[in-house]
Amino acid sequence: MYDTIIVGCGIIGAAAAFALSLQEGSVLVLEKENDIATGATRANSAIIHAGYDPEPGTKMARLNVRGAALAKELCSALSVPYAQIGSLVLAFSEEEMSTVRELYERGVQNGVPGLQVLSAEETRAMEPNVSEQVQGALYAPSAAIVNPWEYALALAETAVRNGAEIRRSCPVVSIRKTADGWAVGTAQGTFEARTVINAAGVESEEIHDMVLPHSFHILPSRGEYYLMDKSEGGRAGHVLFQCPSALGKGVLVSPTVHGNLIVGPNAVAAVDKTRVNTTGAGLEFVRSTAVKSVPSLNFRSSIRNFAGMRANSDRDDFILEEHDGFIDLAGIKSPGLSSAPAIAEEALAMVQKSGVFRSKKQNAVVTRQKRHFNLQDETGKRAMIAENPLYGRVICRCETVTEGEILDAIHSPVPPCSVDGVKRRCNAGMGRCQGGFCGPRVLEILSRELNIAPESVKKDLDGSEILLGENKNV
Repeated sequence: MYDTIIVGCGIIGAAAAFALSLQEGSVLVLEKENDIATGATRANSAIIHAGYDPEPGTKMARLNVRGAALAKELCSALSVPYAQIGSLVLAFSEEEMSTVRELYERGVQNGVPGLQVLSAEETRAMEPNVSEQVQGALYAPSAAIVNPWEYALALAETAVRNGAEIRRSCPVVSIRKTADGWAVGTAQGTFEARTVINAAGVESEEIHDMVLPHSFHILPSRGEYYLMDKSEGGRAGHVLFQCPSALGKGVLVSPTVHGNLIVGPNAVAAVDKTRVNTTGAGLEFVRSTAVKSVPSLNFRSSIRNFAGMRANSDRDDFILEEHDGFIDLAGIKSPGLSSAPAIAEEALAMVQKSGVFRSKKQNAVVTRQKRHFNLQDETGKRAMIAENPLYGRVICRCETVTEGEILDAIHSPVPPCSVDGVKRRCNAGMGRCQGGFCGPRVLEILSRELNIAPESVKKDLDGSEILLGENKNV
C-alpha cells in the first residue's frame, strides 16, 4: 500500500509528487498518457504571472504570488530555463487606464512586489515596438517566462530520484473506498493507498465523480498560438498583455526562454476536451488582435501553430478540497503554472491530516544538474566532448542538440518513449525546421536505445507511430 496515489502528471501532479517526495512516505503517480506533461502543461503561454489579476482573498491570489516566488527558487535549483523579464499590461484608452489602475490596487492587496503604473512615454521607452496608440501600462517586474514542460519534468525526475514511482499509459478507471484508504483501478491493475490526490486536469471532474457526489463542472477552453522564429525573438523584451476581459488575460506577445516569440491565445469553449486542433478563424483572431499591441509582428516568421486546453471550471477559484483522504486539485486554470509549487504545499498539508508524510526525508534530492551543449563556451564544449565524444555529434542543427544530450534524455529518471518526448527533454526538433532534419535521426536513436523496431517508435502519444513498416512486395 502506498501513502499517496496522485492521478495525473502535469505540472500540478508533478509539483505534488516533488513536494511529497521530500517527506518520509511512498508516492505513486498514475498518468494516462505515455508521457508526463502532455496536456495543458505543454501547451500554454509559458508565463509565471506576477499575481495582480486574481481577486484579492481568493486561493488564486494567494497561491499565485507564493508560487511565483517558489518557481524562481525551484527553476534555479533544478536547472529549468527561467527568466524574470517582467510584464506589461497595455492600455489603449483612458477607460483601459482605469483598468490598469484597478489591477495595480489589486496587485498591491495581493502582495505583488514592485508594481508601477507607467505613462505612454515610459511604456514605449521600455518597449519601442508597441503601438503608438498605447496610453500607458501596468509594469510587474516579478513576472517571468519558463519552459513549462521541462519544469514539470524536472519536478517529476527529482521526485523519482527521491523514491516516487510513475506509471505511464495507466488511465484510472475506478476508485473505491477501503478499510485502510482507497483502491484505485487502472489499466495496469489495482493499486491501494491511504490517500489519493486528483490532479487530472481537464479529466478531474470524472475522477472526482468516481468518489464523491458531483460538485463542480470542468468547462474546457481551447487556446491557439503562434510560435515565431528566433528572428522575431527581439520584437518584445517583456511579456506584453492587453487588458484582461471575461475571456481571460487576452492575447499576449512574449519572448520565450529559447529565444523565440510566442503570440496568443484566443479562448474558445471546447465541446471535445481531447481535440487541441487549431483553426483558421482562431489563428486569424490571434493575429489581428496581437498586432494591436505590436503592429510590426511578422507572421511570415511563424514556425509552428498549436493549441492547448485549459481546465476552467464553473467556480471562480481553484478547487482545493479534501474528503476523508481524497483530495481534489481541480479547476486549475491560469495562473495554475505560476501557482503549482504553492498548490503542492497545500496538497501536502491536506495529506498530512491523514497521518502520512509528517517527517522530512533525510538527504532528499533537491537539485538537478542539466547541461546544454549549445550554452557552453568553447572550453565547456571541449570538456563535454572529451567526456563523451557523442556530445560532439550534432543531431539537431537548428538548436545544436547533440547525440550525447539525446542519450542523457533517453536514460533519464523519466525517459521519453517518442520523438516528441525527446524534443521536450532536450529541444531536438524545436527549431526552425521543427524536426524536418533531425526527426528521422532521433527515431533511429530511440529505436536503437530502446531496442524496439523503428516502426514501433511514436511521434508522440500512443497511436502516433511514424512508420508503417516495409512493403516487401514492392
